[in-house]
Amino acid sequence: MMSMITLERRPAPSRLWSLGAPLLALALAVALSGVLFAALGHPPLRALYVYFVEPLTSWWSLEELAVKATPLLLIGAGLALAYRANVWNIGAEGQLIMGAIAGSAVPILWPDWNNPLAMAAMLALGALGGAAWAAIPAFLKNRFNTNEILTSLMLVYVAGLFLDWLVRGPWRDPMGFNFPKSVAFEGWHVLPTLSGRVHLGFVLALLAIFGLWLMLSHMRFGFAVRVQGVSPRAARFSGFSASAITMRVMLISGALAGLAGIGEVAGTIGHLQPAISPGYGFAAIIVAVLGRLSPWGVLAAAFLLALTYLGGESAQLALNMPAKVSQALQGMLLFLILGADVLVNYRITWRSGRDEKREEAE
Repeated sequence: MMSMITLERRPAPSRLWSLGAPLLALALAVALSGVLFAALGHPPLRALYVYFVEPLTSWWSLEELAVKATPLLLIGAGLALAYRANVWNIGAEGQLIMGAIAGSAVPILWPDWNNPLAMAAMLALGALGGAAWAAIPAFLKNRFNTNEILTSLMLVYVAGLFLDWLVRGPWRDPMGFNFPKSVAFEGWHVLPTLSGRVHLGFVLALLAIFGLWLMLSHMRFGFAVRVQGVSPRAARFSGFSASAITMRVMLISGALAGLAGIGEVAGTIGHLQPAISPGYGFAAIIVAVLGRLSPWGVLAAAFLLALTYLGGESAQLALNMPAKVSQALQGMLLFLILGADVLVNYRITWRSGRDEKREEAE
């Protein structure tokens, strides 16, 4: 007789466990990080301190934490909204790139237009560029029922190749000694800073979190998104259009990702180059999931993921760790979050061959 382990859906998942699952996943991720550091030949406690604590011990590092959290907050807010509606936008990295390209058109094509209006145009074009790129998978889903996970993900590589062609070709700086980069942004083409390298994009990111809370809690569209996510059938009976919701949440999430892109280029890097993101568009998926698709959860999760980037840089300098350690820890964290969510909604049961025969007889 054959026995097997099966998953049975819980009739009513525990609210306490639903809230505690991300904390459990985080604790396990930290513990497994120590194992990973030991396997790399580093004292676990020392490595954990360098990675998770040392980046929080100075004002400069806290400023850098805010810089790295800015794109994660913007993109995470947009993804949380889309995922609330069961629209799975996985291509925020491509939307970030297209926003950076669109916004950079102002300083590259019209360098003499250098005033506050030019900066506003850069931000607006960045948002429009990201929204336009996100509209493609939304249209394909609505028109042909195409899986938005695949189409949005494939468009990431199209955007990356387009950026590479631009900075090596028509938008390459003629005075840049043949390096693949655009002209340097100056004056009002650079976002004003608040403290250190913390720029205006951080304020926009906080406003995006507040806007997400306001939309989900007090607006009719937010209510439609929540109903669509819980029960598409109920949303249809309520008169909400699934196609309209899909397009709108994709446009909003794409616009916020595009805003993050132009924020990175005009606020942190200072020019357009082949690589403008260490993977913020993908890391923001973890931010949205870890934050339980809620505005304030996204706020906390974004700073946590920003800490993994900052800690990775600190570990590279202090312990000579590989740069890919941060990505490994982020992937581990996402895996553990999803695993914890499975246990929240399902219970593990052991089914023997006798039980199956008994059920068949009944």
